[in-house]
Amino acid sequence: MSNHPETIALHAGWRSDPTTNAVAVPIYQTTSFQFASTETAANLFALKELGNIYTRIMNPTTDVLEKRVAALEGGVAGLAVASGQSATAFAVQNLARAGDNIVSSTDLYGGSWNLFANTLKDQGIEVRFVDPSDPENFARATDARTRAYYAETLPNPKLRVFPIAEVAAIGRPLGIPLIVDNTAAPTLVKPLEHGAAVVVYSLTKYLGGHGTSIGGAIVDGGNFDWEAFPERQPALNTPDPSYHGAVWSQAVKGLGPVAYIIKARVTLLRDLGAALSPFNAFLFLQGIETVALRMERHSANAAAVAKFLAGRAGVTRVIHPSTLTGRDAEWTAKYLTKGHGGLAGFELAGGADAGRRFIDALKLLYHVANIGDARSLAIHPASTTHSQLTGDEQLATGVSPGYVRLSVGIEHIDDILADLAQALDAAGA
Repeated sequence: MSNHPETIALHAGWRSDPTTNAVAVPIYQTTSFQFASTETAANLFALKELGNIYTRIMNPTTDVLEKRVAALEGGVAGLAVASGQSATAFAVQNLARAGDNIVSSTDLYGGSWNLFANTLKDQGIEVRFVDPSDPENFARATDARTRAYYAETLPNPKLRVFPIAEVAAIGRPLGIPLIVDNTAAPTLVKPLEHGAAVVVYSLTKYLGGHGTSIGGAIVDGGNFDWEAFPERQPALNTPDPSYHGAVWSQAVKGLGPVAYIIKARVTLLRDLGAALSPFNAFLFLQGIETVALRMERHSANAAAVAKFLAGRAGVTRVIHPSTLTGRDAEWTAKYLTKGHGGLAGFELAGGADAGRRFIDALKLLYHVANIGDARSLAIHPASTTHSQLTGDEQLATGVSPGYVRLSVGIEHIDDILADLAQALDAAGA
């Protein structure tokens, strides 16, 4: 298979249907699958062989999606789930139990911050937030019960590139894997190549690109030796009573280095049921076919928008990877070698009131909470996506009262800039 994302996105995991020779991946809209025999059924449930049992756990359409996303990332296996939020939750819950902790970057999507600061806390999992501008902050926050590090490649909304290799290198000797949410940078960055162990996606965003479906994915890099750290990683190295006492680092060795993703599938997905529908899996496959091409256009348009905004007198600050300085600029140059992504933000001199006037004046750009659509989108995070956070928490994630976030689409750049210009005029900027 090619190493080029344009080719992988079209071919990985599928060639044609063996029965009909259909080239398009069929939608296997079924709940259950006929077992060839009682022996086959027993082997499937005992994990002596892999196959389809029930769509909550595995489905042929979803299987192609999982293989394709894993191939794009250079991983060994994937797991598709019902949303990006469930992917993030499963990625952590797969390793951390009550009394354990993870160390996370402060630069997070607001929904992830809420999940970590509140819901996981209620489940007994502590999340320690640290400023990633100094990678050593991860080491300082680590103790004997730390099970993982967590970060976003291109964090929304700060857009300050995360030092993947630097933090991964801190964790690996300690037996601590780095989990990276790569939602905002598919095909632009491959976190596994820089030392990350697990990659998380909201498929809803750029990988889908069409704004029709909610979904998430976890990719197992197959590059982390869980067995070497039995005390650090007990979830994979002690008997699991939910699966006949299986020790996951041992139980699935015959299937390859996939203990992490198999455990997520047959325990968390089985028990919590955040399954992706086969129809949505099919739609995500359609989006992925063009993701590499779209990311090129997203990146080019967002760069032009950032340059345009920098020339407006009423814009006090532009947030885009191209505007970073110092060490942040070095990390941008190191990791974002294929483009800076499709996100941009800015602050208006008129604060929150000016931000609201700008949003209300838009005609082409949609006012929605999503990012990553082929269409251009805009939102005022302080009053929407990050409104559940306290003022201090909002500032920690990069949201100020007057901050406006743009997800720049693939429309003609002249049309995007014209709409921004008229909306800025209406906002007095």
